[in-house]
Amino acid sequence: MNRALRWALLSVGLAGVFAALTVTPGVATPPSALTNVPLARGANTSDGTIPFKAGTDVAMAQITVSPGGSSGWHSHPGGAIVVVQQGSLTVYESVGDQCQTKTYTAGQAFVERPGEVDQVINTGTVPYVLFVTFPRVPHGASARTDEPDPGTCPGL
Repeated sequence: MNRALRWALLSVGLAGVFAALTVTPGVATPPSALTNVPLARGANTSDGTIPFKAGTDVAMAQITVSPGGSSGWHSHPGGAIVVVQQGSLTVYESVGDQCQTKTYTAGQAFVERPGEVDQVINTGTVPYVLFVTFPRVPHGASARTDEPDPGTCPGL
């Protein structure tokens, strides 16, 4: 083996030994006195987004509605991120002079945009349970605004 190759191999070897001795492996710190209870998780089935604003509140709620029950017409000033934990529901949304419907079931998630006017009805046979995060709630205000029936979904 020629002299230049031996020096190259020796240099690489020494660099490796130096790195192994001087680089401290990263050590994660485990949590202490912390309990994390997952409440709900769902795959997002909507294309909505909600931008967050500094200085607004974030509220969370568990909402349960019996079969045949409804939310009443409402909106959310900062929108809502909804995970369906149990049951099924149908969202009736007033869009212009149209009534759009979408049904969600356990394991799904969806986004209600800020100011979107809708009504949610339990169309299933068991209570639905939702875990909802309300971002961008004006400080000290309600996460929900009751709305008049827009008249776009006859029979509701």
